[in-house]
Amino acid sequence: MAHRIAGRGLGRATDHRLAMFRNQVTDLLRHGKIVTTEAKAKEVRGIAEKVITLGRHGTVHARRRALRIVSDKDVVKKLFDDLGPRYASRPGGYTRMIKLGPRQGDGASMAQLELVVEEEEGKKK
Repeated sequence: MAHRIAGRGLGRATDHRLAMFRNQVTDLLRHGKIVTTEAKAKEVRGIAEKVITLGRHGTVHARRRALRIVSDKDVVKKLFDDLGPRYASRPGGYTRMIKLGPRQGDGASMAQLELVVEEEEGKKK
């Protein structure tokens, strides 16, 4: 029984797995969407949500905490200047995962993880 085991190992060493998650969060914030396996997308989603929440805070301490995860200073600048204010009125749920089906080579279930586009106040439904 696997009691009290959180997260997925993904068949990787801890340092490799954490570095991969950091790279994927950085790419998600840089490009707005990434295509990866479903298991990786589910793990990256939580980390990305926390980093975007740090961008909403906008403090120096939050910026330094974001730099621990996001490896590119330009992406952190984008996070605090663009993404943080864009999601200021949204209480979470900044990402969306769309399942794409199995990968051609090995049949792994693929998913697209993307940032939710925050609509303007006048255009909301």
